[in-house]
Amino acid sequence: MQFDSHISVLLRAACDALLPERGGVLVDGTFGRGGHSRELLRRMPAEARLIGIDRDAAAAASASEITDSRFTFISAHFGGIASALAGIGIEQVDGILLDIGVSSPQLDDASRGFSFMRDGPLDMRMDQSVGQSAAGWIATASINDIAEVIRDYGEERFASRIAAAIVEARQRQPVERTVQLAQIVEKAVSARWTGQHPATKTFQAIRIHINQELEELRMALSAALPLLVPGGRLAVISFHSLEDRIVKLWMREKAGRTPEDPRLRHLPTTASASAHIKLVGKDIAPSDEEVSANPRSRSARLRVAEKLPVAV
Repeated sequence: MQFDSHISVLLRAACDALLPERGGVLVDGTFGRGGHSRELLRRMPAEARLIGIDRDAAAAASASEITDSRFTFISAHFGGIASALAGIGIEQVDGILLDIGVSSPQLDDASRGFSFMRDGPLDMRMDQSVGQSAAGWIATASINDIAEVIRDYGEERFASRIAAAIVEARQRQPVERTVQLAQIVEKAVSARWTGQHPATKTFQAIRIHINQELEELRMALSAALPLLVPGGRLAVISFHSLEDRIVKLWMREKAGRTPEDPRLRHLPTTASASAHIKLVGKDIAPSDEEVSANPRSRSARLRVAEKLPVAV
């Protein structure tokens, strides 16, 4: 399958944020199809180095096409960024980019099971070699667990009704196809929203749960401060309100803008008390032109932080 249609979201803004022209070691923690990495390599000096990380086999295949000697790819999940870098002898870096969520090629590939727009196996795993598929989880999860995932990760007000419909449907036959699940949800939800399929939030929620995406994000944020050199930058692109909320609260807390928030309780201590960040500008949204060219970018938000020097 060709993935030429993939358009990296906030490409210029995200690469600008990492200041690639000053060199050092940069990390594209969510390589995807390599749009951001290729732009960073184009702008980096000869002595700089770029590390790409991704757990998707298709991402690894795309990375293999990059022959630039400054580039190294690691097959790993972005939540394990610290151990992945330690494995190649890197303890600190000058910049980290995280582009959270599912990419357009993943959505467009029916065999991945991410989208209700194309019929395919209900998989949804970023790494299809490990873990439980969405179909496997749906087959065994309790009605309460299904409702909780759809409510908490999809912010779906009809979560209980949808969960009941899924459980009822699986008693008749296994729920194993994307269109099959979408039809179940559509029949269960009476309300309709202009421009949004009734199954949108349910698919999003199950995908987040299957891949433990919010925990991955928390782990990556926890690793960022000790990994960055003073003056190093972290740039995070998020597409989901829950993801953006985690990033926003974490950055504000580490910048000393707000007291410790209970929603950050899952984050372990990241560094000594003297390690702080400053927020670099306000959050950045795609321009009207970018949204017009790539409608899937419309919910994206870029937040950037810079590590401050450690006080002596």
